[in-house]
Amino acid sequence: MAKKPVRAAVGDIRITCQVCGSEHFRDRPVLLNSSGMEFMKLAWANETATGLICWQCGYVQLFANQDLQLYRGDA
Repeated sequence: MAKKPVRAAVGDIRITCQVCGSEHFRDRPVLLNSSGMEFMKLAWANETATGLICWQCGYVQLFANQDLQLYRGDA
């Protein structure tokens, strides 16, 4: 079963898809790997971001901002 869609905002700014304008996303954590950390076998210590995958067109946006808020949304 697919995850339910979410809406997102940073402060008062609502996030929309840069391609189709949709406000509905699937979210998932994304590891921001660096080659140095990979080389030293420390990839697990890299910074993470939140990936928002557009529910409509599949475009992926990454947010490293800790102020990103996710809200339930109905597609």
